[in-house]
This record gives sequence, structure tokens and C-alpha cells, in this order.
Amino acid sequence: MTADAERAERRHLRVAWLGHRSTTEADGIITYSREITNGLRERGVEVVFFHHARDQTDDDQSVALEALSLSHRLVLSAPGSKKKLIDLLRRHEVDLVHVSLSFSSLDFNLPRLCHRLGIPIVATFHVPYDTRFSVWRGISAAVYRLYAQALAECDAVIIFGEAQRDILVNLGVPRQVIHVLPNGVDVDRYTPGPSSKREQLGVDRLFTYMGRLDPEKNVDVLLSAFLDAAPPRTLRLVVVGGGIEARRLKRRFTDRRITFTGVITDELERIDILRASDAFFLPSTVEGLSLAMLEAMACGTATVATDVGSDGDALRGAGIVVDPGHLDHELRLAVRLLLESPEVCSLLGGLARRRAEERYSITSNLDSLLGLYRQLLAVSYPAERS
Repeated sequence: MTADAERAERRHLRVAWLGHRSTTEADGIITYSREITNGLRERGVEVVFFHHARDQTDDDQSVALEALSLSHRLVLSAPGSKKKLIDLLRRHEVDLVHVSLSFSSLDFNLPRLCHRLGIPIVATFHVPYDTRFSVWRGISAAVYRLYAQALAECDAVIIFGEAQRDILVNLGVPRQVIHVLPNGVDVDRYTPGPSSKREQLGVDRLFTYMGRLDPEKNVDVLLSAFLDAAPPRTLRLVVVGGGIEARRLKRRFTDRRITFTGVITDELERIDILRASDAFFLPSTVEGLSLAMLEAMACGTATVATDVGSDGDALRGAGIVVDPGHLDHELRLAVRLLLESPEVCSLLGGLARRRAEERYSITSNLDSLLGLYRQLLAVSYPAERS
């Protein structure tokens, strides 16, 4: 029996997912892999999750690959990883490979590896971008150029906005392989609702930042703007996350109106914080499409974010969009407005919730993703769909 015939006999689609897992970290690229793979399984897709988290046990649904992990965003594959991955893909008889980039130093070999096996490959390209002139734009542009050839060889590339498509097309990625498929959030799980978090903190109101504490996130600008607005002791700004800036920020900002929680991996606790929050702030210099922002919107939290990546398009008309070129000034105005006008928080929170439901539900994301899979498999394996 041929490989195509064996695939045709199987009842369920089988996908090899190459992404990131962690029990100690929680950011967008980890959340994306977890949410999409869980959603695919709920719809009957067989998913084998290939990752580099050595602290998790392998089973029929996940396989850990040997690598030197400097972080989950910078992974150097071990010698022989390419051959091992080929053997594993053959052994698991997958129909399609979906890689969440960046995965590892194997990234640039994956399209040819998959095509050698006769397997279509889909890549989700998470790398942040911006269309304005800045140092961070130069850095992200260099990464885009680095990945352009590998992306051009993929059967499909998933991105988050039209501006991102234009960047890739100008770098030689064929327009027909690029698919704009925004991030999605589970709007049935991330919802407005009761929370005890304010009571636990002993405050009446709560502002929140949730994400990595890295330089491009500009958390120091947010904290300065918050303190300069002279908030009352009954208002707390909670900073959730970890990163290379964490230690410096904690040393600099010791005011009791600011609380650093560190990384919170418990999803229910993060939801509890968002539900209790009057406002959520994301003052990044570069982004793709922030899942943390979409989660805050889905929880009915008034949202303030910079007009970078696809965040501005997602939030415009449902929150406060800040020009990153005038970040300090506009962020101060936004903080003061939401501090002095709680009713504006309620209004914007309702608008944010509706926007998340209408445009950014994970249900819609999965519908589109499965449609893309079927399209690719109909071309690659027509016998399966006869």
C-alpha cells in the first residue's frame, strides 16, 4: 500500500506541530501553540507536538527534541536533529507539518525537509514588525530578510496583518502562499466576570501590564507615566511577567502602588487579574499581534496599546491607540484619562469585549486554519479527498 493510500484510509487528519512548551514561562508564542493544538484536538485532528521542553514527559501526543535552549525563543538544535526529525515524521505518518516560528536553528531547512517527504508545510511567522523608522524596525527587518527564503519555500505562511504581507512580498515571498489569519482568543474562557484580586491587593482599582519585561516593551515608560499621574494609594499597577528588564525595573520602581508578580503560568490567575483590571497597557515599540492584548480585550478590560504591528488595527475604535513616536506624551495622557474617569474604563471595556468576540475568537481562527489545511491537502494528496 502506498503512503498516500495509507493516509486515505485514516479517518483523522494527523498534524505534526513544531512549537514551544514550557511549565515555567508564559508568553504569546507559547500560548499560541497550546491554544491552537488544543483546539485542533477538540475538533478531531491528531496532533503530535514536537518541542524542546526537556522537563515534560513524551507520550503519543508530544515529542521532545534534543537542543541547546538559550531561551524558548533561541534554540540551537543538536547534531543529528534533522535526521531524527525526518525519522519521526515518517514514523508518525503525518499529513501536514505546521511550524510556529521561530522554532529552532532547523527553521531554514524545514521546507525542503518536508517536501523531500512529500508533506506540505505551514509556517506561522510571529516575528514582530513595524512600518515606522526606528532601531527596532531595523532589527525586525533584518530578521524578515533572514527568513524570507525559507518562507518562500513553504506551502503556506500565516501572518497577522496586511502590512506584514507587504513586507514579505517585497522580500520575495510569493503573495499566493501568504494568508492573513489573526491570532484568536477563547472568548468563552476569557470573559468579564467576578474577581477577588482587588480585595487580595487591598485596592479599589487596578491597572495592569502583562507580558515580557524586555526593552522593546517600554514598561519603564509606563511605570513613570503612572507614578507621574499621582495615583491614589487605592489604585495599583500590577506588572505580570519576566524578562531581562525585570531586575532593573524592580530596583528602580519601589513605590508600593506598583506590584511585580513575576511570571504567572496559571491561566486562571491571569484571567482573574484581567477581570479585576480597569485598564490594560501595552506600550511596545514592536509587536506582531499581541495575544495578551486580545485576552485583556476579551475580559472586558479598557485597553491602551501602541500602533505597532497589527495591534493598532485590532484595537482602533475599541480602545486607545498610542503613537509610538510620541509614546511618553500620549501614554501619560491615556493614564491620566483612565485614572480620572472610571466611566471611560467601563465604556472602553465594553467596546473591547465586543471587538474580541466579533473579530478575534479562536473559533474563527480554527475554522480558517482547518480550511487552509484542507486546501493544501487537496492539492498535495487528492486521493484523500476523493
